[in-house]
Amino acid sequence: MSVIVVGLEQRHAPLDLLEQVAVGDDALPKALAVLRGRPNLSEVVIVSTCLRTEIYAVVDRFHEGVDELQDFLADHAGVPAETLAERLVTRFDDDVAEHVFTVASGLDSAVLGESEVLGQVRRAWQKAQHERASGPVLGAMFRHALETGKRVRSETAIARGITSLSHGAVALAAERWNGTGGLARSKVLVVGAGEMGEGLVRALVDRAPAEIVVANRTPSRARSLVETVDGSGARHTGLGDLAGELAAADVVFTSVTTPEPVVTADVVGAATEGRAVDRPLLIVDVGVPRNVEPAAGSLPGVVLFDMDSLRAAVEEARSGRQAEVAQAREIVGDELERYRMATRARGAAPVVSALRAKVESTRQSELDRQRARRTDLTDEQWEQVDQVTRALVAKLLHDPTVAVKDAAGSLRGERLVEAVRTLFDL
Repeated sequence: MSVIVVGLEQRHAPLDLLEQVAVGDDALPKALAVLRGRPNLSEVVIVSTCLRTEIYAVVDRFHEGVDELQDFLADHAGVPAETLAERLVTRFDDDVAEHVFTVASGLDSAVLGESEVLGQVRRAWQKAQHERASGPVLGAMFRHALETGKRVRSETAIARGITSLSHGAVALAAERWNGTGGLARSKVLVVGAGEMGEGLVRALVDRAPAEIVVANRTPSRARSLVETVDGSGARHTGLGDLAGELAAADVVFTSVTTPEPVVTADVVGAATEGRAVDRPLLIVDVGVPRNVEPAAGSLPGVVLFDMDSLRAAVEEARSGRQAEVAQAREIVGDELERYRMATRARGAAPVVSALRAKVESTRQSELDRQRARRTDLTDEQWEQVDQVTRALVAKLLHDPTVAVKDAAGSLRGERLVEAVRTLFDL
């Protein structure tokens, strides 16, 4: 049995490929069901965020498991497996735990110390649990990863400043729209009322724009978001008059989960027709896949930023928190050792239990066989035989089981556990 993770990360893949391989919330149940149905995969969790899509799995055979996950991602993205394989990152066993602990701690994000990723990891695991795809192995690992992420944020200052893509997007827009003036007096449209949309609205409140409008496919969801964010004073609407809202806006943020752009170049062109030259429309597209057709950025009077632009902009925010990275990594290292110790200890207990059960089953079978042949012994005599053999088995197993339990949590303990499994075919 091996634990592996196969996926694409923002450091190793272009945005267009990340878009293709992303697994949206609507597609997640089916994807988990397909993977769960593979005979070589016993547990699966899919983490798909703006800048990464990774599949964590417990596999019976390592190489076959890697091939199955690669093939699934290629099929899902609609690209040849060999094309995707050039960009995929594969980790196994101890490296998997270290990776997910690092991700949950915000140390592997475009925005160092990113606050949103912890919730994304949590929801990915919860969805896998709901679909009965996650089991005890991945469950223990993800639970400990979430604890590690919380500890890093509470014991270090890595989460200060710009620590989310939504805050980074708002900061980028404020700088590019009016420099030191920020977003004051601007009319802002937020398209999408999901988690990212809520983060954008919360970040916008501090910038005090003249107006915030939240547009969503489901107007009731937009209304709920507006009511949730205190002090936003935002107005909510559906997507029916998107062109009209775009025409009235100075700055637009899009954060919709959709396989196709919801803001086309034609819609943007119609919204900006006749717009004053000194009043360009600034659009920040934080959707993956992209929410805005790239061609819209070529229209006169339109400035378009996508996730690639945002990644480059927020990279500057990392420098002020680099001093916290060493302390955060120390915490990750401590938690990894605790997790490994606990994992090894849990590995010893089932082996000891299985060994005792197998020996007891063998003893009982042999007694039953002899009882059928030795009809000359009375019930009382058979009771004495039973007690003697039971005591003998207990004495024989005492030293090896104590040795396995005492060594649990160490490399020697791992070797003993594997030796017992091999010798007794457990």
